[in-house]
Amino acid sequence: MQKLIQQFMKFGVVGVLAFFIDFGTMTFFTEVFGVPYLVSTTIGFIVAVVFNYFASMRFVFSHKEGMSRRREFIIFVVLSVIGLGLNDVLMYAGVDLAHFDYRLVKILATAVVMVYNFVTRKLLLDAETFEGNAGA
Repeated sequence: MQKLIQQFMKFGVVGVLAFFIDFGTMTFFTEVFGVPYLVSTTIGFIVAVVFNYFASMRFVFSHKEGMSRRREFIIFVVLSVIGLGLNDVLMYAGVDLAHFDYRLVKILATAVVMVYNFVTRKLLLDAETFEGNAGA
């Protein structure tokens, strides 16, 4: 359990950095260039996913023996696209339907997507999915 907590803490650090990249990109495109929030949130999310892949697979998760880096990246991207869909649905619901500020909704959506990302990446990409089952 201690190892899982440490891993989640590392994931959190990478996630915070990715959040600043995501949020900063979104805000920059919306506020400076007038890009609609759903477009800018998608751009920010994509930029953050690229950073997140390299940082997560380097510092958070162990590479599964026998899984090619290409397959690993494809799984990571597919999971991220699902996360992007969840992010955009939450953004639309919070901004267009509930009329909250897009920046506030982004923070809440990020928290939800972060939990989704950790659980799915842990299950599908981490060599140590279950404690004591290293290399499985």
